[in-house]
Amino acid sequence: MSLTPSPVFSIQAHDGARLTLQSPEGHAAHIFVLDDDIIRVMVLPGGTLRQPRSWAIAPGQEDVETRGRDRFDLSGFSCPHYEVEEADGVLTVTAAKLRLSIQLDGLFCRWESRLQGQWRLMATDRQTQAYNFGWWDDKVYHYLKSMGEEMFFGLGERAGTANRAGQSYRMKNLDAMGYNARTTDPLYKHTPFYLVWNKSERASLGFFYDTLADCTFDMGRELDNYHGHYRYFVADAGDLDYYVIAGERPGDITARFTWLTGRPAFMPKWSLGYSGSTMTYTDAPNAQEQMNQFLDGCSEHDIPCQSFHLSSGYTSIADKRYVFNWNRDKFPDPAGFVQHYLDHGVRLCANIKPCLLVDHPRFEEAKREGLLISNRDGSPTMVQFWDEAGAYLDFTNEKTLEWWKNRVKDSLLEYGIASTWNDNNEFEIWSDQARANGFGTEHDARDDRPLHTLLMIRASHLAQKEHAPEARPFLISRAGAVGMQRYVQTWSGDNRTSWETLKYNIRMGTGLAVSGVSNTGHDIGGFSGLAPEPELFLRWVQFGIFLPRFSIHSWNDDKSVNEPWMYPEITPAISQLIKFRARLTPYFYDLLWRSHSAYEPIIRPTYLDFPLDPRCFEENDEMMLGANLLVAAVVEPGHRERRVYLPAGAGWYDFWSGAHYQGGQEITLAAPMDRPPLLAREGSAIPLNLADQHFNSDADERGFAIFPIKGEGEFAAECFEDDGWSENYRQGGYGHWSLKVHSTSSTVSITVAKTGNQPPAADRLTILLPVQEHRTVSIAGGELKSDGRTPEAREIKLTV
Repeated sequence: MSLTPSPVFSIQAHDGARLTLQSPEGHAAHIFVLDDDIIRVMVLPGGTLRQPRSWAIAPGQEDVETRGRDRFDLSGFSCPHYEVEEADGVLTVTAAKLRLSIQLDGLFCRWESRLQGQWRLMATDRQTQAYNFGWWDDKVYHYLKSMGEEMFFGLGERAGTANRAGQSYRMKNLDAMGYNARTTDPLYKHTPFYLVWNKSERASLGFFYDTLADCTFDMGRELDNYHGHYRYFVADAGDLDYYVIAGERPGDITARFTWLTGRPAFMPKWSLGYSGSTMTYTDAPNAQEQMNQFLDGCSEHDIPCQSFHLSSGYTSIADKRYVFNWNRDKFPDPAGFVQHYLDHGVRLCANIKPCLLVDHPRFEEAKREGLLISNRDGSPTMVQFWDEAGAYLDFTNEKTLEWWKNRVKDSLLEYGIASTWNDNNEFEIWSDQARANGFGTEHDARDDRPLHTLLMIRASHLAQKEHAPEARPFLISRAGAVGMQRYVQTWSGDNRTSWETLKYNIRMGTGLAVSGVSNTGHDIGGFSGLAPEPELFLRWVQFGIFLPRFSIHSWNDDKSVNEPWMYPEITPAISQLIKFRARLTPYFYDLLWRSHSAYEPIIRPTYLDFPLDPRCFEENDEMMLGANLLVAAVVEPGHRERRVYLPAGAGWYDFWSGAHYQGGQEITLAAPMDRPPLLAREGSAIPLNLADQHFNSDADERGFAIFPIKGEGEFAAECFEDDGWSENYRQGGYGHWSLKVHSTSSTVSITVAKTGNQPPAADRLTILLPVQEHRTVSIAGGELKSDGRTPEAREIKLTV
């Protein structure tokens, strides 16, 4: 490109929610006022779109069309009234909560949020070469000025600190086996979204760049004398199409971004249980025997288990992997094997991979049918995969999608497999010769690699829906792109066993949750490296039980297996922790429903709930589970106490002892080896399953642990209930437990009700109060059966 002056834009058209600007050189910009708090900017050097469709945008929807959404489609948005004014070379676009001012000479943008009735500056473009109008190369650029008082969060599950300020990140999906959770970059997922927290204004702004190209975010690490302090985004291909979201609280931004990119999947209740896993079992010659021994271990040690991640060794020929191929030497009777697991209450989630090795039994079929990513000359694009050469399936080809769905059904689902584990799906395609079908419009396959990931998991999701239309699908994916929450649960990939990984995985998980994907977890105990020593393993389980995905998974260097009973001296503690996780299932399930229905993240950093407390924005190892539980993992060896900062704006109870603390202070909690530090928010009710938990048992007895307001006050709480697995909730087939709790200095009054089209069927309820709660308790809405004390709490049993 030749160097050109900054273009001068003028309004070409004003059509409803869309303003079109153009320069004499043919450059174009489109401004879309989508909602009171969302304005979108599309900058098109040369005036034309390179990628005319989006798979990320799905406002309030559960899916998008296979071929994506036209980028000019505004359906699903409110497209509210807004004001437009042009004066002194500046175009001002004003919505109710967000104002965009554009300097027409150069297209420099300035963003203001409406806070407490006043407009406050939140972001502004760099005043030198903010966009690429012939300054550099063919890549996509956006530069913004550093305003000094900013913190940056999001960008998905990045390694290192939660605050991204001063760092640079490469967004390029990679199979980062054994990554360092503090330093490794890039990783598995493509999430070009971040939120800005302005410390002086105490307000947030969100930026989402709707691209599938490999890209870089520099959050102030780079410094150039000619341009001052700045941050920037650069994408290798595609278009500059970005959304700005206004909101006073970071949680507002996260909820709106999640809404923008699609409703999180509402998965079956069993997906929240402990899921066993290891690569070692299925890699063994006697794989089926070893798999069955896992069930024996769960029974012997009484470990509740709802599912098992069936690693790819079941597809092996020698030591390589061949998706949809059952190794009949290891598993002579797949249907019988699957049924044996189901008979023990354990569902199998089968590993599937999107690359066919050259000697795969179906490779020639896929080549002949044109299902593979191919070179310009039509030959399959060969890539490195599992110590062999292979070719990726092309998921932008309708024929491939149908082929994939059929194989998922006939190779897995028809045997009774309950779920798909979509793995090794980073689509590491680097050749400039590689071409994708593009649904009939062939293009460079490198330009949108995460699209294949998204379409793969969507196809797996559809296969499961078509196979069992009455049941809610559950599936898992390691890699992903924006919108993945519509289809899958995920995890942070192949972590390396260390205390450091435990510590920084916490930030990785909450960073992803801030970015719209909170149904996530980690490989508990560490996937690669040496087996965890007993203390590390126990502390990791103590943290892992509070994650939506709770799976102990491993491929240890010495071929040992991370199992709940791997260390006899701590096995009883591990069993009790997993049973406590099962006890929390009603709380998790209610959070899953809230994620689906109200876009509330299941896990999150403390600042999302307490943005007015500056301490919550500092680096920490805490995590909120929903709005009401504060998890304080022990992340250093040898510690039997844990310093915890209690966010200001709430009171807190020690979940175990019932001791009450005011927020806004740091306290020291006991952290014994058999119990994780855990705090409950004052004014909350945590739904529990109080039935004794055992392996191969589905006993359920509803209870609530109530943490009343100290002194005068009241609160309301409810818990979602349905059958736990079907699609009946779509027709209103669900109900709630509803509680109201009023406190005075001497009394606690509790009102219990069952509500909804299908109220909870149970007729018994147990109320647990902190053991140190000595106020008089009264109940309305149920008949009091007993009032006594247990070692943990005051226990009140009701019939309702």
